[in-house]
Amino acid sequence: MLKERARYMKTKGAILRNPGEKWKIEEFELGDPVAGEVQVKLVSSGLCHSDHHLRTGDSPAPMPVLGGHEGAGVVTKVGPGVTSLKEGDHVVTAFIPACGVCEPCSRGDQNFCDEGARLLTGLAIADDTHRCTTSDGQGLTQMCLLGTFAPYITVNQASLIKIEDDIPLQTAALLGCGVATGWGSAVEIGGTHAGDVVVVVGIGGVGINAVQGAAAAGARIVAAIDPVPFKLQMAEKLGATHTFPSMEDALPVLGEISWGKMANTTILTVGEIDGS
Repeated sequence: MLKERARYMKTKGAILRNPGEKWKIEEFELGDPVAGEVQVKLVSSGLCHSDHHLRTGDSPAPMPVLGGHEGAGVVTKVGPGVTSLKEGDHVVTAFIPACGVCEPCSRGDQNFCDEGARLLTGLAIADDTHRCTTSDGQGLTQMCLLGTFAPYITVNQASLIKIEDDIPLQTAALLGCGVATGWGSAVEIGGTHAGDVVVVVGIGGVGINAVQGAAAAGARIVAAIDPVPFKLQMAEKLGATHTFPSMEDALPVLGEISWGKMANTTILTVGEIDGS
């Protein structure tokens, strides 16, 4: 009996061949979902600093790589054994898969899901093969097992989160990394409580959500530090009680308004840190 040939579709995406090169729009082949997988037609994709780190080599990954790990769209195909999603569902991608059944997931530490160990291998969770292939036959790594710099993705159900149909998909993509990382840094990992002093250093896509999370958790002082005036203005609109252009400007004021205790939590969300 002949084995059925795997089905695939031809589409295009932003692919990085080597660190230091530019993203290029190239045609590639995207496989249909196998057991446990889902195909999604994306409506939007975010560009995260982590994607830029692929270009600089700061985040090593097997090349070539299909970028993007913040996406939102509609489920178009469902593979065998998928129980959490169906065709037509609106979903957001998760930059770390959460299977829900491994030991870390069972104790509420989904960010340590066992399936996350293969995050930058380029190999699908279901069968350790590439779901994407370049036009010249190379296996194509999907950034964070996703690869949202393309119109369609085929990913494991553990990498998708169902959302309500009335949430705008154009902006929902940001929930996949920037919002979750920033908010979670303040509320979950940082453990902000009512009355706390929280300092957020670097008000980019992650930092601005850390500001919102700290404010929502009831922090008495939410200090935002960034040299860009526009970012400080946005921080004030979204929950910062104090803003500063530098650490040097912030330190004496923070000492005074915290009665010498300084910060309960400091969240560093700058793009790069020079430790010299």
